[in-house]
Amino acid sequence: QVQLVESGGDLVQPGGSLRLSCAASGSGFRIPIMGWYRRAPGKQRELVARISSGDTTNYGDSVKGRFTISRDNAKNTVYLQMNSLKPEDTAVYYCNAQVQWNWGPGDYWGQGTQVTVSS
Repeated sequence: QVQLVESGGDLVQPGGSLRLSCAASGSGFRIPIMGWYRRAPGKQRELVARISSGDTTNYGDSVKGRFTISRDNAKNTVYLQMNSLKPEDTAVYYCNAQVQWNWGPGDYWGQGTQVTVSS
């Protein structure tokens, strides 16, 4: 089993910054892709950013140029640096890990961390 533990969500003013972290615990697997998704009230879940184990990244259009995803493969941890935050970034942010076990793939989600951007 893989557990994802997120941290870093908070209340921040517009224009501010936050850094989210997500650590995957467990053993016997690789994590080819880690990422962040978010769900705002009344909206569908959307991709924020994801990163491969080789550091290839892609971003949702609404966060390009403001958010940066990175990872520490040795720690199985992914980070999301969020700058120039806007009220429309308010959402629950979920960490995702697409895992490769010896016997096959697995898809895991964190419990979510709340980000609120408001003055």
